[in-house]
Amino acid sequence: MIKKLIFYYTSNMLTIVLRSILIYLIVLFLYRLMGKRQLGQMQPFELVLTLIIADLATIPMAEISVPVLHGIVPLFTLVLLHFALTLLCKLSPKFSRFVSGKPVIVINPYGIDYRALKNLNLSIDDIMEAMRGAGYFKLEQVQYAIMETNGKMSVFPKSEYAPVTVGDMNLDVEKSVLPINVVSEGKIMNENLKIAKIDKNNVLQILKKAGIKKVKDCLILSVDKAGGVFAQEYNKKYTTFQIEPLGQVSE
Repeated sequence: MIKKLIFYYTSNMLTIVLRSILIYLIVLFLYRLMGKRQLGQMQPFELVLTLIIADLATIPMAEISVPVLHGIVPLFTLVLLHFALTLLCKLSPKFSRFVSGKPVIVINPYGIDYRALKNLNLSIDDIMEAMRGAGYFKLEQVQYAIMETNGKMSVFPKSEYAPVTVGDMNLDVEKSVLPINVVSEGKIMNENLKIAKIDKNNVLQILKKAGIKKVKDCLILSVDKAGGVFAQEYNKKYTTFQIEPLGQVSE
């Protein structure tokens, strides 16, 4: 009787160990397929997916009565859903904004945008903490601060407070300007066109000057209010040049 009990518990433990190793290897493989983003870099739908996968993976590990296949199939289903959502986000900027939201400027040259804080459900303390995390301790050092869709804040400093501070070198510098992405992965960002005060014809002219024939061939095109252009075609080296200041691009 004792031998049977020992054999029963030993076989059960061995089954749990083997299941744990198998599920671990499968989850590791799936995360490798999904990419190398860190937890703090994940979009909301990616974070939700990660939490669900972690929960699902524990069930077939500990519950011997649950067939391993019943644990593996949902894992692969969720990963396929992840790829489908990622593809839809790339094909449709509107869908991407619906799923992940969009970056929001929380600090501008006038100071903190309180309306943006209310929309994001943030406090002044949250902004100051994020700003300190970026290496800036005074609001007057910041030209723009943008709350990204993954919850992190990107800081664009004033020229005199930029790394290797030109303020310490007593140099005259131009005002910092924020680049605006008008084409991203072959798609024209219509909302950003309004911000840049240009239209699609202007975009086509800029692309032509950059040597890019079609919008779909453009990986990224960004312009700033001073007329600086950064353009890159898929699988080619980027190019930069100067145009007329935004809002004054020739028709």
